[in-house]
Amino acid sequence: MKIIDGKAISASVRKTLIGRAADFEKKYGRKVGLSVVKVGANPASEVYVRNKILACEEVGVKSFSYNLPEEVSERELLELIDALNDADDVDGILVQLPLPSHINEKKILARITPEKDADGFHAVNAGGLMLGLPCTKPCTPAGIIELIKSTGETIAGKNAVVVGRSNIVGKPCAMLLLAENATVTICHSKTSDLASFTRRADILVAAVGIKQFVTGDMVKDGAIVIDVGMNRNEGKLYGDVDFASVSKKASYITPVPGGVGPMTVTMLLKNTVESAFRCKEN
Repeated sequence: MKIIDGKAISASVRKTLIGRAADFEKKYGRKVGLSVVKVGANPASEVYVRNKILACEEVGVKSFSYNLPEEVSERELLELIDALNDADDVDGILVQLPLPSHINEKKILARITPEKDADGFHAVNAGGLMLGLPCTKPCTPAGIIELIKSTGETIAGKNAVVVGRSNIVGKPCAMLLLAENATVTICHSKTSDLASFTRRADILVAAVGIKQFVTGDMVKDGAIVIDVGMNRNEGKLYGDVDFASVSKKASYITPVPGGVGPMTVTMLLKNTVESAFRCKEN
């Protein structure tokens, strides 16, 4: 069994991004710009936003932070997004989720112009992913593909099982695996006899959001296992995979923390840098 080191792979991708961001600045006379919008004082969101801002500094992307009060109106938030859509020095926009209950998340995300949708959540980008068109890919699924490729194993022809069907991870991850010519099965909470599917997986992506849900008896010998889970319990972080038992079966496995997480932030930066070039060159 080999650990897929998300931190090391992320660092390698960021080295490339440093060069790309510098090339953009040299060619166009300004830094690539990412706007990060946070509403309220959710402790987890504050950590995520801080990590994203530090990552921007590392690769030479200029970050613009907007920390709005919990009681901000939906109209005010939409007006801010409109202004960022029109800003010439902003290439990517990220609205940190979750948002307060009085704000319609779907409405907010839909307001971000697809060209500046750093998260890849806009319906235009989701449709592009489905149709195989050039588009901004969701950060976590794109990072998952990079992690799988880092093993040196071929994705084409493999049986891939994704446990989870969210619009943020499960569905787009399945589409990206299909694009790599894997044979893909999507499982979820209503799947009968889930283990009968996961035991056939050459590539298993666990994105169900339940602590240590996937156990060793559910995994095929030699499988590549990607754990997307971020489950906090008594101050400790757990994945969706029971690492102790699954690591005895897998050929490659991501740890939690240090696996998918670092790649998510890195792919956000990659999306922003590539969006900056696309907007200038098209």
